[in-house]
Amino acid sequence: MGSMGVQLEQVSIRYPGADPSRAAVDGVSLGLAQGQIGVLIGPSGCGKTTVLRAIAGLERLAGGRVTVAGHPVSDAARGLHAAPESRRIGMVFQDYALFPHLNVAANVAFGLRALPRAEADARVHDMLELVGLGHTAKRLPHQLSGGQQQRIALARALAPRPHLLLLDEPFSNLDVDLRERLAVDVRAILKHTGITALFVTHDQLEAFALGDLIGVMHRGRLEQWDDAYTLYHRPATRFVAGFIGHGVFTPARIAMNGQAPVVETPFGRMSDMAECPLPDAYPGGECDLLLRADDIVHDDASPVKARIEHKSFRGSEFLYTLRLASGEVVRSHVPSHHDHQVGEWIGIRSALDHVVTFARVPP
Repeated sequence: MGSMGVQLEQVSIRYPGADPSRAAVDGVSLGLAQGQIGVLIGPSGCGKTTVLRAIAGLERLAGGRVTVAGHPVSDAARGLHAAPESRRIGMVFQDYALFPHLNVAANVAFGLRALPRAEADARVHDMLELVGLGHTAKRLPHQLSGGQQQRIALARALAPRPHLLLLDEPFSNLDVDLRERLAVDVRAILKHTGITALFVTHDQLEAFALGDLIGVMHRGRLEQWDDAYTLYHRPATRFVAGFIGHGVFTPARIAMNGQAPVVETPFGRMSDMAECPLPDAYPGGECDLLLRADDIVHDDASPVKARIEHKSFRGSEFLYTLRLASGEVVRSHVPSHHDHQVGEWIGIRSALDHVVTFARVPP
């Protein structure tokens, strides 16, 4: 990892009066190199915002330490807790928190009061150009759209040249089309400035659009910290497997066929699997197999049939929820010109190129 942007080592946070057996944040370790963008994702209440608040200095650590740009800012063992304003960290929240009575330029200049006037003005001008809003300098925040206000909040956070930028659900108040566009724009702006940033979101598409590294949190723990491709194709835990993408689990059994392992599934036998575990990885070879919607292909010639229980239109494709005669449920992306009705039986086959298995969970 090049020079460190931010590093968390075994960070834990407990709230007074809360259940002592469950920390709000429990032993979280992650790192971003200078200029990398990270995203924390997970269900609400999983601790992702608390991690951001700990890095900012708004929460004290019960354990572990936080280092920003090579400087320790929190260390529970040493009793170190640097004041939030001394950490050189910029923050952007979902409600933008622009000052309504100050014009755009004055909002962006807010953190630059220590600079000489000419230098501050030049920095404000550069930041507004960077976010594509140079023409709005004299306007008041209420005269801007939500997406423009969010970009001004970003310019204001970047203006003092922070070591690190923290963004908590910054696009959640915006409509879906704008969110995806803004995520791509904001990533480009951050990459241009070379600043390290950590986002919190609950939106997977946003996480994939923004992050070099993505962390999935669950009940205060960081289940996996990886790039999007690895999270999707090589989930480290069952929770990650179920949370990322449209996945279902189906019971399967791994057996040996000569020298090679094969996987017996409700769809028939699968062989030629990359990185297939051996049967002795699980008691009796019995396991649960992760199936993604892109692992199941509609094929009228297939002897395996499934009934369409539900379908949702996604533009170029449908997401079908399908039930086999044996009761197993799977999902499949099907091109939208294959417009079958709910209740119809269609042929399906698996198109897995690698096997992701987990220990069998009793139904």
